[in-house]
Amino acid sequence: MEKIVYQKSKGLTDATLSYCPGCTHGIIHKLVAECLEELGVLEKTIGVASVGCSVLSYNFFNCDMQQAAHGRACAVATGIKRTRPDSVVFTYQGDGDLASIGIAETIHAANRGENFTVIFVNNAIYGMTGGQMAPTTLIGQKTTTSPFGRSVVDHGEPIRISEMFATIPRASFIARVSVHNVQNVRNAKKMIKKAFQYQLENKGFSLIEVLSTCPVNWGMTPYDALQWVEKEMINYYPLGVYKDNYENK
Repeated sequence: MEKIVYQKSKGLTDATLSYCPGCTHGIIHKLVAECLEELGVLEKTIGVASVGCSVLSYNFFNCDMQQAAHGRACAVATGIKRTRPDSVVFTYQGDGDLASIGIAETIHAANRGENFTVIFVNNAIYGMTGGQMAPTTLIGQKTTTSPFGRSVVDHGEPIRISEMFATIPRASFIARVSVHNVQNVRNAKKMIKKAFQYQLENKGFSLIEVLSTCPVNWGMTPYDALQWVEKEMINYYPLGVYKDNYENK
């Protein structure tokens, strides 16, 4: 009998991913799915799909999914969790969806201490709509709407979501991770799993920010995009746990 060394998570469907070559959304999907499967909660999980590159995530996760209007994922998740408190609820959102149009919904959900998990994918750009500047676009980074590079004077500083949410009293667990190499993929899974475990323990709002790539809109090869995450993004968006209300308690 052959020993199974690796197989696709039961948390993913057989649908072919729609993401561009080199995009790390697929890795993040895999980690979320594996965590839900390992925790044994797939049958009671409800995910909320955002608007953006991940708009079709309801085709990829093998659990109940609900599509939300642009930026309203946390408002939808609030309604689901309050009406079905025994469910495991998560949102899967990009930086345009969460940090721009949906920033109010996300802040207020955290401020209320809603007991669900946010997976926040930060690739420093609007991916699906053609590569416009996002709230997370780095200074000097060129996009279709900042062809000369993001300027502090004209556009302000990129928003550090994890640092911001760590200041909210009822946010229980906030961490920033990356998936640009094997070591960080493993750590990202650890943090995502912990966020879901906290939800199962009714510990409140958790947000995991994942630094991701967008080779097509960045105008880079997949390899160079991974290097850019390490050399540029992490420099401005340091990795780590920014808030843990329950560590060592």
